[in-house]
Amino acid sequence: MASYEGDDFQKTLEYRIYKYSSFSSTYVPENILVDKPSDQASRWSSDNDNHPQFLILKLQSPSIVKTITFGKYERTHVCNIKKFKVYGGLEPENMMELLESGLKNDSVPETFDLKHVKGSEGHYFPIRYIKILPLQSWGPSFNFSIWYIRLCGMDNPRIVKPSIEWINLYRHREVVRLCMKHFRRFEQLEVVETLQRVTGVPLEDPRLSGLYDLLVTKGDYYQAERFITNAITMGLLNDYIKAQSYRAVWTKLSSESPKPGMRGGHQMVLDPTAEILYLFGGWDGNQDLADLWAYNIRTHKWTLICPDTEVVGGPSARSCHKVCLDPERRQLFTLGRYLDTEYRSPDNLKSDFYVYDIESNKWTQISEDTEAVGGPQLIFDQQMCMDVEKRTIYVFGGRVLVPPAGSEDHGGIVSSTEPIFSGLYSYHVPTGTWTRLACDIARPSPPTMPTIRSRVGHSMLFHPGSRKLYIFAGQRNKEYLNDFFTYEVDAQLLEHINLSDFGSRESSLIPAAGFTQRATIDPELEEIYVLSETHISIQGLSKDKDKRYDNVQNSFWIYSIKSNKWTCIYRNENVGEKYWSKMQDYEPCPRFAHQLVYDHVKKVHYLFGGNPGRSCLPKLRLDDFWQLRLCRPPHEQILRKCQLIIRKHKFEELASKNSVEALEYLQTKISEIIDHNDVEQTKEFQSLTSVLFREQDRMMENLSYNDDFRASLNCFPGDNTQQSLTARDIHIRRTELYDKLTEFFPESLTQPRVNLIDLLPL
Repeated sequence: MASYEGDDFQKTLEYRIYKYSSFSSTYVPENILVDKPSDQASRWSSDNDNHPQFLILKLQSPSIVKTITFGKYERTHVCNIKKFKVYGGLEPENMMELLESGLKNDSVPETFDLKHVKGSEGHYFPIRYIKILPLQSWGPSFNFSIWYIRLCGMDNPRIVKPSIEWINLYRHREVVRLCMKHFRRFEQLEVVETLQRVTGVPLEDPRLSGLYDLLVTKGDYYQAERFITNAITMGLLNDYIKAQSYRAVWTKLSSESPKPGMRGGHQMVLDPTAEILYLFGGWDGNQDLADLWAYNIRTHKWTLICPDTEVVGGPSARSCHKVCLDPERRQLFTLGRYLDTEYRSPDNLKSDFYVYDIESNKWTQISEDTEAVGGPQLIFDQQMCMDVEKRTIYVFGGRVLVPPAGSEDHGGIVSSTEPIFSGLYSYHVPTGTWTRLACDIARPSPPTMPTIRSRVGHSMLFHPGSRKLYIFAGQRNKEYLNDFFTYEVDAQLLEHINLSDFGSRESSLIPAAGFTQRATIDPELEEIYVLSETHISIQGLSKDKDKRYDNVQNSFWIYSIKSNKWTCIYRNENVGEKYWSKMQDYEPCPRFAHQLVYDHVKKVHYLFGGNPGRSCLPKLRLDDFWQLRLCRPPHEQILRKCQLIIRKHKFEELASKNSVEALEYLQTKISEIIDHNDVEQTKEFQSLTSVLFREQDRMMENLSYNDDFRASLNCFPGDNTQQSLTARDIHIRRTELYDKLTEFFPESLTQPRVNLIDLLPL
C-alpha cells in the first residue's frame, strides 16, 4: 500500500519532447523546458485549435509523477488553455487518464495533483510518458499555447521498480480475469475452471460466485434476494451507499422561552462531547448585543448564561466578531467587532481579546489591544479557528477598522479611504504569543514572509489530521472571490487547490463566489460543507444602511477532500414571498449574517438567525432555529432497489413463458415493493404491463422465424431449435441481471467491469 512523506515526491523530474501534433515551428516544443513568463516566444503553440492537438513528454526514467505545474505568460493571453486532459503510462500507446482540468486566464502558475495510485490497496502507478491534450483555449477559436511544464514526483528505483513489477502483475491478472468473464458469459465453464486452476487468479470474490450460481445457473431469484439482504447486513454494499448523493433534511427546532431573540452577525460554536451549543452577541436590527446563551441538544432547551457580558468583565456588545472553542479545556475565545464609521474614533479602535471559562463561568480579558502585542488590528468579518491539540488559534483576513476620513493619526491607526485588510496570524494560548504568518498583498511585508489576497466574509476551517487550514471565497473590495487554498500550519506551506474536474470551474458546479457562505468540516469523512447564498443588489456595509439584497437564494455544497470535487446536493431558487411563507416550517428561507455549526460526532448541522435581506423591512432579523441532517439512502431503500431489479427480471422471464403467471407475479410480488405514492415508481410499475404484450409479439416472431428456418433446412417439427434459442436468451438475460447487481458491490470483490470483446479495435 502506498505510503510516503511529502518531501519524497518533491523532486523535479527531467523529460524531453517525445512527440507532438500539428504545431508551428515558430514556437519550438523545447521552449516549455524553461520558465520565461516575460518572453512571449518562450512557449509552444499549435497551428490551430482543431483536435487532436497534443504533446507527449518522455521522462528520463520511469517515475511516479505526483504533480504537474503549468507556467504562464506574464499577463492574460487568449491562447492559454481553458480545458485540458493529461494521460500517462509506461508506453506511449497505452496510457490512462491522470487529470482533467483547466487553467485560469492569469499570470499565476498552477500546480495539479496527478493520479499516481491505483488498485484497492493503493499501489503506486509508475509512468514513462505524459500526454497533454488541450481541449479549449480562453480565446474563441484560438490556437493553444503551453508556456512551461514542470513535473514533480519520484524516480527512486527502490520504489519505482517494485511498482513496475506490481503494475505488470496487475495487468496480467486483469487479462486473465477478463478472459474468465468472457468465457463464463458464453457458458464455457470448463475453460473458466482451467484458467483459474492454472493461474491461481480468482475471477471474483467466492461469495459473488455463489450469487452467480443462484441467479444465472439455477434461476433461484428468491435465494438471490436473501443473498442481497445478507450482503447489506454484512456491510458489503456500504461503499455503494456512501457513494450515493446526500439528501438535505431540514427540521425546524422549537423551544419554550427563554430563547435568543432575532439577530444577525452573531457567533455560534458547538461542543459535541457536552452536546452544548453556545451563542454570543450579534445585531438585532437596532443595536449590538452582548448576551451569551447555551443550547442543550439533549434537553432541547436554551439557557441565558449572561444578559450582558460587559457587566461581568467580558466583551462589550458586538457583531461581525468571531468566536472559537477549545472543547477539551472548555474555553471560548472571541476577537473582533464592527463599528459604524460615525461611532469610530482613535480611542475606541483597540482590538480587545477575551476568553470565557465555561466551568468557572468567568470572562478574562487576554489583552486590551492585540495589535500592541504583535497581533492583528481591530478587524471585523475575519475568520478564526483553533488547533486544539497545539492550543493555537489562527486568524485570517477581516477588514481593519480605521478612523473616519479627516481624523488625525493616533496610535499608529491612520484613516484611509481604501479598505485595509488583515493578514494571517496565529496565537499560542499557553505562552500568550501572537505570530504574523502572512501579509495581505497590498500591505508592506518582510521579504521572506508570504503574501495572501486577504478578504472578508470568507471561510476558514482547520483539519486536525492533515494539519491544514482550508480557506476559500470571500469579498475583497468589490470583487467576489472563489479561489480555494490551504495553509499547512507545521510546514507553513501555502498551496492553491485546483479542482480535478475542469467542469467545476463553471459557476453552476462550484459554490457561488461571495461572502455569505457558511462552512463546516468533518475530518473523519474528509468533507467540507458549505451553505451558500447567491445574492443580487448589494447596498452598503453599515448597520444603518444594512447589507441588503433584493434576491437571495439557497444552495448546499459538499467538497470531497479525497476526490477534490464539489457537489451540490441542495438548491432552492425560489424568491417569492408566498413560497417562503408557505415553507417557513419546513425549510429556512435565504439569508445572510446567519450562523451554521456542525456536530461531527452525530453528523448534524444547526443554523440560527440571520438577515433575510428584505428591502421593505431593513431592520428585520430572524430568530428561527434549524437542524440539518445529510441523509444517504437507508439500507432498506437499497434493498428494495435490488429486489425490484431482481423481480422485474423474473417477471420478464415469466412473461416469455406464461402471461397469466407473470401478471399474477406483477400484481403481488412486484406491487408489494413499489411505493405507490411515488409518481416515478408508479409509472414504472404501470409500464411493466406492456412487457406482457412485447413478449407475446417476440414469441410469435420467433415462432415464425423458426418455422421458416426449419423449412429451409428440411427439418422435422420435433427438433429443438426454438428451445435452444430460448435457453440462450434466458442465460443472456440472467447474466445481464448479475452484471447489474454486481454494480452495488465494491470493484475489489467483483468481476471486471468491462468486457474483453469491447476492448478489441474494429
